[in-house]
Amino acid sequence: MTVAEIQRALLARGYDLGPSGPDGDAGPRTIAAVTAFQRSAGLVADGIAGPKTQAALQKADVTERRDEPEQPAWLTLASHDLGTVEGIGKANNPKVVSYFKDAGFAGIKDDATAWCAAFANAMLERSGRRGSRSLAARSFESWGVGLKEPALGCIATKRRGNSSWQGHVGFVVGASASTIYLLGGNQGDSVSIAGFKRSEFTSFRWPADVPLPAATKLPTTIAGARSGVSEA
Repeated sequence: MTVAEIQRALLARGYDLGPSGPDGDAGPRTIAAVTAFQRSAGLVADGIAGPKTQAALQKADVTERRDEPEQPAWLTLASHDLGTVEGIGKANNPKVVSYFKDAGFAGIKDDATAWCAAFANAMLERSGRRGSRSLAARSFESWGVGLKEPALGCIATKRRGNSSWQGHVGFVVGASASTIYLLGGNQGDSVSIAGFKRSEFTSFRWPADVPLPAATKLPTTIAGARSGVSEA
């Protein structure tokens, strides 16, 4: 198979290769997608599309070992912190400050610093997954592997204003034709569930070392999104 054929096979299985698509260039996104496919297909996950990987990609009935549509560990942890708010006035909520610490930024001791990426990273790290290791929300655009459509618990990034770099990040808990519902930090200065315009989103990402989530229907309203997040 040529690189472009490999890319098309990956795209057909739901892997996002970015705006360039099947361009015939085996860049970082293609390698990450190959690696994720190999893990899901039970192959050696080395990112190299050798004969066994190509054979698996060419099977029309290949069965990937996808997770059942259950709540991923990082989303469960995030749901436990719903309602966490910033400190009042000059006070700092130590719980919010702990997100910076667990995200790898122990030097930040206040909750006035934008903390949506700190929250997302902290939940991933606490669940045993490596985050983006950055406090930039849109750093997640190149993290893990891309999904064509949002899935429960996937990490979503969105634009904020007209800036080319400012944004927001959170965990998907619902979606409709026009709105994506996120469980995220620093949403109204708290950990909350909120809806954002779907047109503002720039990526839906999934940990590269976790099998892709099985397709499932997400709640389409904020009430459904809130009730669908288990706090067990």
